[in-house]
Amino acid sequence: MKLEPSKTAILTLDLQKGILEMGSGYESVIPNASRIVDFAREKDYLLIHVGLGFSDGHPEVTDRDTPFLKAKQNNLFVKGSASAQFHGAIAKPGDLIIYKQRIGAFSENHLNLTLRARAIENLVLFGISTSGIVLATVTRAFDLDFRLTVISDACFDADAETHRVLMEKIFPKRGTVLTTDAFVSKQA
Repeated sequence: MKLEPSKTAILTLDLQKGILEMGSGYESVIPNASRIVDFAREKDYLLIHVGLGFSDGHPEVTDRDTPFLKAKQNNLFVKGSASAQFHGAIAKPGDLIIYKQRIGAFSENHLNLTLRARAIENLVLFGISTSGIVLATVTRAFDLDFRLTVISDACFDADAETHRVLMEKIFPKRGTVLTTDAFVSKQA
């Protein structure tokens, strides 16, 4: 199905320097992610980068043991800091950036409002990690009645089997799963 650019948003998910530095293999998604981002710009899709972004002092993070406590203890992902910056091949000055303070792209921010205000019906998404932000975002976006496309080779998970199961068994029940080549050729 060809997506109408005026009704479609491309979401990059957690493609931030601090996340890319956390594990081996993460950088492998950048060439395909960059290709989709360039295509989005060329075809005039709404492009939104969603990633972690905390206020100074991390008041959004509890002192209890959570996945975000390490970020707080190491002063990571503070808005404007190096770890919160998006990869240079992905984000350009003036791009729309929406920060989140939890795993899913829709958590405690204005992403849904931004999409609804622009009459967006379709989401194309990709990022790191498949079992983290991608899964949480697919689940919530599906519940919000968005039509979804996940770009499989622009997503990465440290567990290759988890990535495979999500791409082959779970995500196809919520939307379309395509490679970068397949997406570009269908939308060109």
